[in-house]
Amino acid sequence: MTTPATLADLAQPVDLATRDGVTLSVRPAYAEDADALEAFFDGVSDDDRRFRFLTAVRHVGPDQIASLTHVDHWRTESWVAFDKATGALIASAMLACDAQMDTGEIAISIHRDYRGKGLGWTLLDVVATEAQRRGLKRVISIEDRDNHAAIELEREKGFDAHGVDGDPHLIMLEKRFA
Repeated sequence: MTTPATLADLAQPVDLATRDGVTLSVRPAYAEDADALEAFFDGVSDDDRRFRFLTAVRHVGPDQIASLTHVDHWRTESWVAFDKATGALIASAMLACDAQMDTGEIAISIHRDYRGKGLGWTLLDVVATEAQRRGLKRVISIEDRDNHAAIELEREKGFDAHGVDGDPHLIMLEKRFA
């Protein structure tokens, strides 16, 4: 398995192994991934879809999918991760940076059948590494307070938790880079 310095500039997928032995094929998302992403989000749990989009949504439609597949690949990057063994799309990750390129927001979704297999851990490393490469000072993740798995994972990866002013249901996790 390779551990790339960057995934943003790669035309070909990069293979990464999770700590639990799942081999991922990861690459930037493109317009031709729209149908697969739409089907992917139908395969995550209702709670995970709510946690990812911070609203109750039964189906992620073309407008939301377009924000994942039509990105500038610098301020915003979206990745898709496939199970190397089956070819199935099993995860989506995104980094959305502010205009000053100081802060990037991270969002990751994992297919319900692959939760607890190290995908979140691996993809969080990929996105944080890419954020550092782009010169960001910090990354954040806005989580629903009920998303205990994501909050615990991010804390394990060095993120500090803060409340979100005006919204007692959300928590911001932040990791600063030296």
